[in-house]
Amino acid sequence: MASFNKIQIVGYLGRKPELRYTPSGTAVADLSVATTERRRTRDAAEPEEFTTWFNVTLWGRLAEAAAQYLDKGRLVFVEGRLRQRAWTDRDGNTRTSLEVNGTDLQFIGSRDDGAPQQDPARTKAETSGGTGYPGAPELEPMSEVEIEDSDLPF
Repeated sequence: MASFNKIQIVGYLGRKPELRYTPSGTAVADLSVATTERRRTRDAAEPEEFTTWFNVTLWGRLAEAAAQYLDKGRLVFVEGRLRQRAWTDRDGNTRTSLEVNGTDLQFIGSRDDGAPQQDPARTKAETSGGTGYPGAPELEPMSEVEIEDSDLPF
C-alpha cells in the first residue's frame, strides 16, 4: 500500500519570512505560522484558546514571493509535507522537531487587515495573478471565443 504525507495549514505569520540562499543559489524562506483553536475544557466555563506554531520552509520562487510580499500577522494557506528533523543541543542531547516542507502558499486577505477574502481551497490556477500586491503581475480575464469545428486540430 502507498503512503501519504500531506498537511494543510491556515494561520497567521508570527514574523516576516527569513530569506536566504543555498551555496548553489536556491532561495529558501523560513516562516513561522500560528493556528489557534477554541475549545471548552472540563474545568473552564469559558472556551480556551490553544495556539499551535508550525515551522515552515519554502523553496525557490515560492520562497522569494513569500519574502517579498508577506509580513508578520498576514493570514496564509500553506500546503506541504511534514518532516522530522533531529539535532544535538548545547548539552549534547539529541532533540527532534516536526517541520513543514511547504509546496504551496496562498496569500489570504489584504495586506492591511489580514481579513480572509478568498477561499484557501481554491486551486493554483484560480489564484494566479490579480493579487493586488505592488509588483505582482495583474492578469486580464480571458474573453469568450467562439471556436469552429474546422479550427480544432483533431
